[in-house]
Amino acid sequence: MSVDVVLADAGRLLAERLGDRFERERPLGAMTTYRVGGAARLFVDATSLDDLVVVAEVRRLTGVPVLVIGRGSNMLVADEGFDGLAVSIAHLANQIELPDASAIADAGPGGALEVVAGGGAALPVVARTTAAAGLRGVEWAVGVPGSIGGAVRMNAGGHGSDMAACLVDVGVFDLADPGRGEFRRPVDELGLRFRASAMPPSQIVLDARLSVRVGDAAAALDEIHEIVHWRREHQPGGQNCGSVFVNPVPGEVASGALIDALGMRGLRIGTAYVSEKHANFIQADECGTAADVWAVMETVRERVAAETGYHLRSEVRLVGFDDIDPLSFEEAG
Repeated sequence: MSVDVVLADAGRLLAERLGDRFERERPLGAMTTYRVGGAARLFVDATSLDDLVVVAEVRRLTGVPVLVIGRGSNMLVADEGFDGLAVSIAHLANQIELPDASAIADAGPGGALEVVAGGGAALPVVARTTAAAGLRGVEWAVGVPGSIGGAVRMNAGGHGSDMAACLVDVGVFDLADPGRGEFRRPVDELGLRFRASAMPPSQIVLDARLSVRVGDAAAALDEIHEIVHWRREHQPGGQNCGSVFVNPVPGEVASGALIDALGMRGLRIGTAYVSEKHANFIQADECGTAADVWAVMETVRERVAAETGYHLRSEVRLVGFDDIDPLSFEEAG
């Protein structure tokens, strides 16, 4: 069956079942931190679990490719766009549930508690919200511009910690098994490792339960301030997705150091370039192209492999590039 037929069938079913929550030709670039790239042929702004059930059923009936979007912080969309169905969960799962004041008082200083954050919640917001309540353990996340769901899937981390260190379990919806509804998976089932996990591509993180401890709010906010200051001093702003390549030997060999040693800071191809501030960041110009970002990525990867022997794995989810599975960022590597 041709792509156009699949899209036509999927679009008809989605329009019938979701009404104005379904759109055609929705630009995706603005939904990513790179702010480049084309449109999704089909788009759903999911606001309930029922919407995801519809998406799963349409996927089963038509075979339409599905892309789940959180905050778009580690995603590069091809200029030609995505020939499939993009689903945003930003309005479905962005809650942050803190323990009440009595629970915090009962736990006392150093006491262990749990926070529930929606899969679409932004990591910096979760970090600041918990710190302001005097709940420690998530401060590291203030400098990571992604969502909780994406952070679980890639075991995001920084400043000496990561999701694996604070995650208890996750609430999941599986597009391949919608009849199961929402279910929970404990952290030890997720196969979390350095910037990766073993979660099946079809499973959407609806929420994550995080372990925190009671502490001093002022001290927590001071740590937040220090992390933000360090990031501003050492990492660029603008249109990028953060670190592009996973460190090949965590704690020993850093991708940025390899790229820097080869003199590639400032390397430019068209509208994209390696940051002068941090060699593991690739910047896109305003009104730039995804093709140029991808060209810089591949040039860097090829030169590092040729001159050092290290084959860099990308953290970036590639959407619309050579049929790479959009649900699995590891395919980019």
